[in-house]
Order: sequence, then C-alpha cells, then structure tokens
Amino acid sequence: MSTYKRRDFLKLSSLTALPLIAAVAVPFDAFTAQQQVPSKDNEAVYFINDGIFYRPEDFINKLQQINTADAIERDSYSEGGTMEKLLKKFVEITGKEAAVYLPSGTLANQLAISYLCGSGTKAFVQETSHVYRDEGDAAQTLFNKRLIPLAEGKGYFTLEELKKSISYHAEQEAFVGAVGAISIETPVRRCDNQAFPLEEIKRISAYCKEKGYKLHLDGARLHMATAFTAATVKEYSSYFDTVYMCLYKYLGATGGAVLCGDKAIIENMHHLIKIHGGGIFTNWPNAAMALHHLTTIDAEMEKVKVKSAELFSLLKPLKGIKITQVTNGTNQFNVSVGNGIDPVKLNKRLRAEHNIVFGLPREDGFVKIKVNLTLLRRDNQQIVDAFKDSLGFAKI
Repeated sequence: MSTYKRRDFLKLSSLTALPLIAAVAVPFDAFTAQQQVPSKDNEAVYFINDGIFYRPEDFINKLQQINTADAIERDSYSEGGTMEKLLKKFVEITGKEAAVYLPSGTLANQLAISYLCGSGTKAFVQETSHVYRDEGDAAQTLFNKRLIPLAEGKGYFTLEELKKSISYHAEQEAFVGAVGAISIETPVRRCDNQAFPLEEIKRISAYCKEKGYKLHLDGARLHMATAFTAATVKEYSSYFDTVYMCLYKYLGATGGAVLCGDKAIIENMHHLIKIHGGGIFTNWPNAAMALHHLTTIDAEMEKVKVKSAELFSLLKPLKGIKITQVTNGTNQFNVSVGNGIDPVKLNKRLRAEHNIVFGLPREDGFVKIKVNLTLLRRDNQQIVDAFKDSLGFAKI
C-alpha cells in the first residue's frame, strides 16, 4: 500500500510533474481551433425535443463562446459568480423574492411541496403529473406526505374537481389529515405537453388563498406554455407560492433546476438541499449555459411559434402526412402518416439525407413532434423539400 499522504501527492502533482507537462504541452490556439469544428448535430433539426440538447463538443464550444463574450465566474455551492446572475434573472422573470439552485427538478418539487404542506399531510396533484408518476413515491417515502391524484389520464383538473376531492376525503376518513398543498404542472409531458388552462389556474389560486392552502407550480416546461398561451412567466408565477423551472429542457444546460418563492421559503431550502444530498461544490457550466439562453428564450420561442405555423401551412398540401394541434396544446403536435407511407423509411430518410430527426408513430398511431429552437437552424422551404423527397422515397 502506498505511504503517500495527501500533502505529498499535492507536492508531486503540482511541482515534479511540471517538466513533463511542459515537455508535451500543445499550443492552446491549436487546441481551441480543433474544438471549434462544428458537428453535424449542430445543424440538425430535432422534432423530438423541447429544446437544444448539446452534444459534448457542441456544449464545450458554446461555453467557450459564452465565456469569450462575458467571462464565466465560478460559484461556491451555488452561491456567487455566474450562478448569482442566473438566480437574479429568475427572480426578475418570476417576480418572486428569491431563488435557489437545485441539482434536479424532482428535488425542487419534493422540497417545495413538503415545505408548503407544513404539518398538513395531503397534497393534491394531477394524476398525470411528474410529481405523481415519475418521482419514485418520494413524497410518501421521504416526506410523509400523501399525494391525492386528480383528473386521471387528463392534463388538468378543475376547481370543482379539487373541491369535490377535498370534501370527499374530509367526510370519508375517520382520522382526517389536513390539506397541505396543491401542485400544478404545466405543460404536462404525459399529456402531449398540454397546458393547464390559465383561467382554471386563476380560479384555483383564488380558492387556495381563501382557504389558506399553498400552491406549487411545476414549471419545468413553463416557457413552452408562455409562448403558446400569450402569457408571461411572471403572470403564471403570481398565482403560486413556489415555482420550479428546469435548466436543461430548453435552456441548454446538462442538468439543474431553480426554485423561486418568498425569501422566508427559499432561505430554508439551503439546509434542506444539503441534508438531502443536493449540495454540489460548483455549478458554473450549467449556470452559464442556462443564463445565456434564458436572456433570449422568450423572443426565440416566439420565432419558433411563428415559424412552425408557417411550416405546417407549407406542409399541409403534401400527401402522406397530416399535422394536427393538440387540445390546449403548446409546442407538441400530432402527425398522422398515411397508409401509403412506410414510417420507418420516412424517418430514416429524413435523418440520413436531410439531418432531420422526426420520430415514429406511438401507441395511438401519431408521430409526436415538438417544435423548438433547432427549427430556427433551417429555412422552412428546405424543410418542406426534405419532406417531399422523403415521402417520395417512403412510398409503399
């Protein structure tokens, strides 16, 4: 077993290794020049994502561009540096008093709901929500909160459905646990990115304020909702006590989440994040990438909305595909592929020859396509021509 101590290792690594490093050093300009070569993925149009999911080389190149324009500053456990600028930006766009970084949306949702519930044991949620379906029963397992699902299979519940469920549980249980909080997700991934109607959110929010119930917003895809419902992040946020927003779904980061709310709530989160294993030493790559996209996301999503409407109009005359809007839809659409078209061949041709990632039919028979920032990489007529070619190739 080696007898080196930590300080011996530091001496060796920092001093004796220098001649070796110097002997094999590569000019920095040569390295960066090599890294700046764009990948083909950098030019692809993705109809399967909510945003840009950078490949490693593209992420590094983009980060270098960001750093050149405005030097990235390192944070310490999510405080200071570029992270501080990101959190201030979220405070600005949500209108909340404070914001905190967390490593995942699951942790953001669960800590927020648990804290808002207080001594109350029940949290009412959409049956199709990420909180109910995709967070490993964390509310029950770790936080002793009972999730009550509403509107099975649907994207949203109404105020009447919420009231009915609250009354039912109050009347039918021998030992009644108090209502703690209500959580709303919008848009809902499991329901084709359908938006929870804003008018219904307003009604539910007014009722919760009247009753003293706390309200949490899972806004992982909130900028999808704002773009397609003509509302703002600040307006949505005004109806909720806490708001979670994702950093990677369309802001380009490799992970991370931000939770916004009153100072009294957010100040308690730092300790809760730490004891649940969420304290990460430094997070500047994700902070820098997310901040870069956050400053332009509203304007860019507006361009995507306008451009996609024009594109679908141009694609409408083509035989073999039909694009339809989802009810309460945002950035996701349903595409029917005609019986005379092989969907596998169509998908392969678009990808191999035109660098367009399209997808295959799901259980309901539709190809689920999403419009996102990658749509801005290509002229609409070029995309139409690509579909014409691929549909001709895929004829049965």
